[in-house]
Amino acid sequence: MFIKKKNYYIIIEKINDFDLDLIRIKKKFNIIYRPSIRENFADVSRFRMMCKSKGVNFYVANDVHYATKVRSDGLYISSYNASITTATFKEKIGSAHNVREIMQKKKQGCKRIVFSRLFKTDYKIKKGYSGIHRFNLLNFNQNLIPLGGIRNKNLLKLQLVNSDSFVIMSEVKKKPAIISRLF
Repeated sequence: MFIKKKNYYIIIEKINDFDLDLIRIKKKFNIIYRPSIRENFADVSRFRMMCKSKGVNFYVANDVHYATKVRSDGLYISSYNASITTATFKEKIGSAHNVREIMQKKKQGCKRIVFSRLFKTDYKIKKGYSGIHRFNLLNFNQNLIPLGGIRNKNLLKLQLVNSDSFVIMSEVKKKPAIISRLF
């Protein structure tokens, strides 16, 4: 199976969730670090330096000071975070679930926006998804990146999505071998 996109984004909650040795192509992968609990700064800094040596961009979620301290490549702004205004970061990625949040992220200066739930997910709380056709209609001149429900079984359907990138999150924890199928 062969999935060819310009960029691949991987969301991790712990630096141990992902093995950087799986990455063989430089300048294609981006890691978004969204910790549920704060890890040791020295370990995160070391992981960031490994990303840099592998040619992987490293983004920190929702914390301007921590992102500056780690010297990240950019900032990831979650959909619920409407208060962050960051003139210091050149590269900002936002997250949205609807058109109102897309407009809010554009006002915050995000060049790329992760739009959540492309496919059906197993979450009991979160219902609904856009699907490929609705996402493609919404992505007209929006520069959106799809996220949500991307699994091993529907990976080939990403070729139909009008986006040069996509984001995976939970599948990386379950099956790190999915990375080898991305190129």
